[in-house]
Amino acid sequence: YAMLLSLIFLIVLVAAVVGFVFRHEIKTNFESNLNLALKDYNVTADPHSEAVDTIQRTLHCCGVQNYSDWERTEYFSQRGIPRSCCKSQDDCSEKDLKDPNKAKLKVFVDGCFFLVTSTMESKMSVVAGISFGIACFQLIGIILACCLSRYITNNQYEMV
Repeated sequence: YAMLLSLIFLIVLVAAVVGFVFRHEIKTNFESNLNLALKDYNVTADPHSEAVDTIQRTLHCCGVQNYSDWERTEYFSQRGIPRSCCKSQDDCSEKDLKDPNKAKLKVFVDGCFFLVTSTMESKMSVVAGISFGIACFQLIGIILACCLSRYITNNQYEMV
């Protein structure tokens, strides 16, 4: 049991170190995937498109760097900026969304990449604290399992 807990502890420790070391690559990868999701955005039930809509609605943002990122997409030439960027769904017509100057007043202007990364970084301390707490419980479990094993081994020879 102690060996199994030690193995799990080491796996979690390696995952945390790798995540910390490669955090810049993770950001770059996220940005390129978000750009790709915008480029391939459509209104069908595509999981990437739904994810973009959810991010934009939840974080009140639009595009990768700002709302003008949508102007370089095929979706913009057909329908304009997506409705998930609108500040108010009632006051956002398709005509307004096709005109970047009018859309600037009706949609969120901040980009999603900065908001997502800053939100993740602000929650990192909470995640690190929870992870540290779990690691402490694992270490306590490893120590107690070793003590129990030693106790059983010592008492086995005394019983004869």
